[in-house]
Amino acid sequence: MKAQRPWGSYTILNKGKGFKVKLVEVSPHKKLSLQQHKFRSEHWVVVEGQARITNGNTVCYLKENESAYIPKGGIHRLENALGTPLKIVEVQCGEYLGEDDIVRLEDEYGRLSFR
Repeated sequence: MKAQRPWGSYTILNKGKGFKVKLVEVSPHKKLSLQQHKFRSEHWVVVEGQARITNGNTVCYLKENESAYIPKGGIHRLENALGTPLKIVEVQCGEYLGEDDIVRLEDEYGRLSFR
């Protein structure tokens, strides 16, 4: 099942006890919220395009076959700064993997979290 979001979409590819695997597709010139998770870490592998990744105080660009690790509690953002599609495989690991484990710190779509 594909879930649509203002920045693109994601599809859950697999899930089990303590893990979830998604294909995340970020539309050209779109970005996800600056966020953190209380209960999970994330591993991102770029499979198409180029990603601009904020991971803590570091910003980097990753191309196909490159990856990033986002630790539990780490402040992060995924962006597609180019005019071409961006696809990443995201592996979530943790004790709770619900979509409500998102604390949004900045969001251009009006979805901020209240602490």
